Amino acid sequence: MLAERRHQLILQALRSGGTVSVTDLAEQLDASAATIRRDLLKLEADGLLTRVHGGAVVEEEQPSFDEAAAVQVDEKDTIAAQAAAVIEDGQSVILDSGTTVHRLALQLRGRHLTVITNNLAVYEELSTDENIDLMLLGGMVIRESRMLDGFMAEDNLRQIHADWLFMGACGLRPGGQVMDTAVAEVPARRAMIAASDKVVLLADRSKFPGVGMVKICGPEDLDILVTDAPEDDPTCSALLEAGVTVLSTAAATTGN
Repeated sequence: MLAERRHQLILQALRSGGTVSVTDLAEQLDASAATIRRDLLKLEADGLLTRVHGGAVVEEEQPSFDEAAAVQVDEKDTIAAQAAAVIEDGQSVILDSGTTVHRLALQLRGRHLTVITNNLAVYEELSTDENIDLMLLGGMVIRESRMLDGFMAEDNLRQIHADWLFMGACGLRPGGQVMDTAVAEVPARRAMIAASDKVVLLADRSKFPGVGMVKICGPEDLDILVTDAPEDDPTCSALLEAGVTVLSTAAATTGN
């Protein structure tokens, strides 16, 4: 079995969280314990899991999509409206599985765009809009997250190219590292970054620093941050120093 496929299966085994032992993984994948240990070392180096004695652990507890979608809706809508303004008609955009990204989909209704997504809530919002060319990525249905994920989604992403990626995150560290709690979602998000000309992070101030034990990307992978945090926030300042454009809705709010 190729190492890449084995890594996918390891992450799939860890999807539900908790700890999985080296012995269990070796039996499931018909591989030696030494091979599994090397795999875990590589996946840990990539920020996709944490090794513990005898195995590996992943994932922090996270709310379901519906629970997260009901929180800070006004802030998300303000961020989404700012994000929508950077898109020109005729362009192609990837929308990831985040709840703020779902609010962005509402802003795009009626526009002449190509939208590529693994977000089932985005698909539901745009599926009847004849102005939008809509591509739904393949993969396993993750019901709680209302998304499609796995190696099929990654394979689809290798075949496409988009003008923009709009992504969410569970946390944004002071140095600009974009974090997630769901280990299994990270490879698809990294594939989205690779498939896009420009990457836009949508993050309200609750994500500073937020949560997350696995790194999606660093500030070098971002082009724009859209947030309701002020530009003089230390994290925003760090991103500005790294060359990331920060679009803050806080200025517009305080100016009213």
